[in-house]
Amino acid sequence: MKMLFLSVNDTLYRTCIWVAGLSILTMSLIIPWGIFARYVLGTGSSWPEPVSILLMVLFTFIGAAASYRAGAHMAVAMITDRLPQPLRRLVAVFTQLLMVGVCVFMTWYGYKLCVTTWNQYMASLPGVRVGMSYAPIPVGGVLTLIFVLEKLLLGDQSQRKVVRFDLVEEHEGAA
Repeated sequence: MKMLFLSVNDTLYRTCIWVAGLSILTMSLIIPWGIFARYVLGTGSSWPEPVSILLMVLFTFIGAAASYRAGAHMAVAMITDRLPQPLRRLVAVFTQLLMVGVCVFMTWYGYKLCVTTWNQYMASLPGVRVGMSYAPIPVGGVLTLIFVLEKLLLGDQSQRKVVRFDLVEEHEGAA
């Protein structure tokens, strides 16, 4: 069961990385197009800026989940590093429980925000519902919650091969 859970989480992690990466790539293509259309063609497009903002929201919440699993999120450990080992473990568990609360908050209130604004349409993109633009919040909350529960139940997984691509590169370079 443990291996199945880790395998599913590895797939979720890879998906998060791909979604975040493709969001950044697409933003990197859309923004120059908007600049080119405005200043070279003389006909500014109205869609590049709102689409880029939506992609940034997607990148932020989905990428944050992947960052959490990889242990690449920002953490201030100045005080906890100086605590005795038993107390350090207790603080780590408490931190994970706080993260569960944050994830549940994001999921529940993000979902409510999506439902509340679902019947509204974005002025700059009339075909896109406002609720759809908020969807990365609860989705990111659920994904991060899955990774938090994984850390609580199975320990830190940031050293797994799927997460540590640099370890793969080091071994490939040695061959």
